[in-house]
Amino acid sequence: MPLPETEFDVSPPESQVKAKIGPHDLVIKALGASFSITASEDPAYLDEVLAQYQVAVANTQGISGMKDPLKVAILTGFLLCDEINKIKLQIEQEQAKTRQQQIIEVQELNRIMENIIARIDQTFHG
Repeated sequence: MPLPETEFDVSPPESQVKAKIGPHDLVIKALGASFSITASEDPAYLDEVLAQYQVAVANTQGISGMKDPLKVAILTGFLLCDEINKIKLQIEQEQAKTRQQQIIEVQELNRIMENIIARIDQTFHG
């Protein structure tokens, strides 16, 4: 079975809506399970992460057609890890380009500086 796309553009089903218990507590209802977590993160951040996860689960269900909660959770985790690795690779590539560009710029500045020094030297000794 080919791996599904990792675009997350499906809205979560109403059955997977979160509920807050307290300022840093969150009830997670997904794939037929319900449990609470407590975190020191900002509640708005927790809400955002939960919403992203719910979209990822709904997307996995939609593109895979899987109904088994464990399989959906595993595939969703796998796809999220894939997305993280792709983002890391993209960042590393951008950083490498930036470093290469900095090297080129330093080399150009050195060339310009050597030309200026040569002109100054020629003016004084020439």
